[in-house]
Amino acid sequence: MRARFILLTFFFVFGALLWAGNFPFDGFWGEPSFQDLKLPETLKNLEQIKKEISAPLPLRLEKQSAISSLTSKGVIHWANQQRKIDGLPPLSENAQLNAAASAKVADMFGGQYFAHVSPEGKDAAFLVEKAGYEFIAVGENLALGNFENDEILVEAWMNSPGHRANILGKSFLEIGVAVGKGKFEGEDMWLAVQEFARPLSICPQPDQNLKSGIELSEKKLEEFVAAANILKAAIESQRPKGREEFEEYNRKVEKYNSLAKEINVLADSMKTLIDAYNAQVRALNACIAQ
Repeated sequence: MRARFILLTFFFVFGALLWAGNFPFDGFWGEPSFQDLKLPETLKNLEQIKKEISAPLPLRLEKQSAISSLTSKGVIHWANQQRKIDGLPPLSENAQLNAAASAKVADMFGGQYFAHVSPEGKDAAFLVEKAGYEFIAVGENLALGNFENDEILVEAWMNSPGHRANILGKSFLEIGVAVGKGKFEGEDMWLAVQEFARPLSICPQPDQNLKSGIELSEKKLEEFVAAANILKAAIESQRPKGREEFEEYNRKVEKYNSLAKEINVLADSMKTLIDAYNAQVRALNACIAQ
């Protein structure tokens, strides 16, 4: 009888404390069950478009001609004559490539340098893109010296393996040329530039809206993950005491798990978008390689 009285008293006190929210849960509290985050191995795993740049060592004339006259039209003509001899279709003159070549001539005279990359780090790709030309392959030939005429200049390029490869490049479809005479290293000298290119438009293009969607999803996912990590850290630092604290603790765990589920859904959706975009990039790169 006495034992039964003690047991009933214990349950009465236990229930009263529980009802009042004052029961010390420390001894009965266990680890929470957290929803796993199934994130991609890396958030930035988009494949890149493979652009080609061909820039052989610039050609500098050793023996200067007493009479020298160069024209951009003549340089294009004689380059296409060389392609004709080799059984290749002519290159089409492109105004944007002409503008890029003119910018290169002006920059070399202004900076007094003779190289494919300027002292500021600007190369052929930079100048072509700045002129508004989107490419998948670009080549640049440079020449410095008083060549007798356009034909002699092109012949000099043809006698150089790297420059010859650009002139006879099967992947190139368009050309831009600029020539100019001015002071270089204290002497009157001609500078000539050929810009060869294969336009990006001839190959299937990846959907930029798809890429934008991936970037937005990535930003949103990073924000959600950061919020989830903060919430989880707050939960793990708590030792709830009493009914109200324990209920609040459980609400936080539920909130975390709900956010984790949302993160996982977004991550799966983003992976689908990335796979679709990468397939388009692979198709473009396969076209570039042809």
